[in-house]
Amino acid sequence: MEVIPQLVVSTILLGGLYALIAVGLTLIFGVMRVVNFAHGEFLMLAMYAAFWAFTLLHMDPYLTLFVSLPLFFAVGWVSYRVVMRPVIHASHNAQVFTTVGLSILLQNAALVLFTADAQFLRTDYYTVVLRLGGAVFNLAQTVAFVIAVLATVSLFAFLRWSYTGKIMRATAQDPQVASLMGIDTGRIYALTWAVGITCVGAAGVLLAPIYPVYPTAGLQFVLIAYIAVVLGGLGNMAGALIAAVIIAAVEVIGSYTIGTAWKEVLYLMLFIFVLVVRPAGLFGQRGAEALGT
Repeated sequence: MEVIPQLVVSTILLGGLYALIAVGLTLIFGVMRVVNFAHGEFLMLAMYAAFWAFTLLHMDPYLTLFVSLPLFFAVGWVSYRVVMRPVIHASHNAQVFTTVGLSILLQNAALVLFTADAQFLRTDYYTVVLRLGGAVFNLAQTVAFVIAVLATVSLFAFLRWSYTGKIMRATAQDPQVASLMGIDTGRIYALTWAVGITCVGAAGVLLAPIYPVYPTAGLQFVLIAYIAVVLGGLGNMAGALIAAVIIAAVEVIGSYTIGTAWKEVLYLMLFIFVLVVRPAGLFGQRGAEALGT
């Protein structure tokens, strides 16, 4: 029984980070109906941004957020204008090949610029340990979790109550009707892509002090995000949030009971089981177009 508090705390801390990655991905799909296969590479770039800011400028990675958030919003906006806008109304195959191509480009650019060696960002508080009841956890993980939760809640509030968020949800429901009502869907798509990239950029900065940084670092996290998006129901942000916590629980409990080498196998098995039993996802509805916010 003593291990249960540790498993619960580890699940919550990990789930908060996974959720921030997943909600950015599901936002892009929910509004634009585009699966961003380069999502993990933007996360990797954010991890490198935090690493180099710390190495060269001695800037704390969490303070780097004040620079990285507007930076990755700009990166998202420019990448949409240059890469995604020409294919936004093309076939799904064209969109898939475009985002896969962008993923390969960013991975290889990072490989050329930074080499394949893993880099480690170690702050003074990396080894600081906190205790809560029977649970022991790292200070860096706790700070990352708190910031990730605040960012996720802010995104939900933005989509729910802001005028721009309502326009984004209207575009997600029916882009043609939204266009007829005077909404500039092109700008909404650009904004959606930029916000989604900003979310994963924030997640990358938060992960940098905890995980090693290397050109393919985003792959392990984006796989989890894809599974969370599908399990939660495509386009359902609340569902993606819950699914991210479920995946974190499966990973933590599975790693404790049968070993860390099996964690990917376990949540992939969960993924396949849910798709067989409920193809629309745990919280999805057939034909539903609205964002689950």
